Amino acid sequence: MAGLAPGGFAPVFTMTMMGTSAIIIGAIIDPIAGLIPLFGMGCLMTAVFFGYFWRDPDRPIPRTPNILVSPADGHAMFLRRERAVARRPTQEQRNSGRVENDALSGEWFPEPLDEPLTFATEQRYVPVAQGEERPTDVYRLAIFMSPLDVHVNRAPAACVVERIEHRTGKGLRRGPFRAAYKKESEHNERVRSVHLLDNGIRIEMTQISGAIARTILPYSYEGDTLRRGQRLGMIRLGSRVDLRVPAEAYTSSIITAENHNTAHPKGMHLMAGTSVVFEPKAGEDE
Repeated sequence: MAGLAPGGFAPVFTMTMMGTSAIIIGAIIDPIAGLIPLFGMGCLMTAVFFGYFWRDPDRPIPRTPNILVSPADGHAMFLRRERAVARRPTQEQRNSGRVENDALSGEWFPEPLDEPLTFATEQRYVPVAQGEERPTDVYRLAIFMSPLDVHVNRAPAACVVERIEHRTGKGLRRGPFRAAYKKESEHNERVRSVHLLDNGIRIEMTQISGAIARTILPYSYEGDTLRRGQRLGMIRLGSRVDLRVPAEAYTSSIITAENHNTAHPKGMHLMAGTSVVFEPKAGEDE
């Protein structure tokens, strides 16, 4: 149902009551040189901003089989074919002495998972050059959410949530928090979830906090069954969402900022739950 996202009712109600009370006090009792009514107007304007930020409109959800819809509102930053080259280490792998340490993103074992498309743990990826494609490659779509976008995220497809992980930067209880439109923001504080789709394919969705956004609010947990377009979480203020899918299973016609298209200089603006971002390749349809 359209309205305010969870967490938005209290700040909107509080600021509205403070603003209304201040204006009434200023009008009936004493305006104190107009400061109390001015404070009241400021509170009401803040309430309007909070209501706009926490808005959660209903969306028409496409019914076409096997498509993936956008998990977030915002501009498409880039769409790249990538390959996993490293993974988060186990304790045994740490003891092997082969673990690499990155100042920004922490520890990595320099081998991907035996089955990279299971997304069983966080992996490090590199772009794939044309002519070097492999069946285990993924497509990554990055979506930048500005403070003016709806910040409620939605499930790209009907699925079971297999895994949810909260990650932070190396040695930090929280953070780092780099601007979401920068490449380095992929290592910001983030929540990674793995979705097992009805057709048996797994996809990986990463909700990434931005320089201002500091809170990722999940609405779903491991084991939950979601419908396509169902609300699954929210990121407060400017942020980013990355979606990785098997490259051999999907294709996309999304125009991103890296395409330098004059009609979409910032990339296509996508709407969570409504915009189709990936379609099954020929032979993948059921």
